Amino acid sequence: MKAMSIYGFALHTSSPQLGLALSNFAGDQRQQTWNLGLALSTELHVHLQEFLAPRSWQDLAFLAVSKGPGSFTGTRIGMVTARTLAQQLEIPLFAVSSLAAIAYPHLAIDTLRGALRDREIAVQMPASRGELFAAIYSIEDNQPVALLPDAVMSAAEWEERQKNWSRPLKLISAPENQGGTVTDLLAIAHAQFQAGERPDWSIALPFYGQHPVT
Repeated sequence: MKAMSIYGFALHTSSPQLGLALSNFAGDQRQQTWNLGLALSTELHVHLQEFLAPRSWQDLAFLAVSKGPGSFTGTRIGMVTARTLAQQLEIPLFAVSSLAAIAYPHLAIDTLRGALRDREIAVQMPASRGELFAAIYSIEDNQPVALLPDAVMSAAEWEERQKNWSRPLKLISAPENQGGTVTDLLAIAHAQFQAGERPDWSIALPFYGQHPVT
């Protein structure tokens, strides 16, 4: 890694809305979203190049990508793109849960208010066949910690999990378009990078709700 490579770059493709974010965490930060839907596969690389300019790929110290849950096709496209870039650039790749990115700002706000002494964050997102993607998060050292890891379950099972949870929960429903959470994705990855983590691209796997697929 080059000494001047100080930027982090994140892409969120797990919903119909593409989100990109770039930051050097010292004042130069920007993000943008596009409602691409099915056009993601044909337009992603154009948006990547245009958004990155005037920086270059060689300026990047690490990449972050949404690993799902969410759209199967969108998540797959984003993961393949991020893995390829990280491999070619020889930089770390942080695969971050899209549910964790949704929970993160709520966790950060509650931490500032001291509210996490009393509650944790439950996140839910529609899945197929009437089921839900769901998880429960707390925060530790500026990182979302999955107390109930991302999973797919029936609405009845999810309701029962919440009912029997040992601490009060703040329930958050995922928005349809999640591209705006790309800045939270980048913040999560940056905290891990600062903590000394350097995950190789090869261990970044998507979460589709069943088994990870390479």
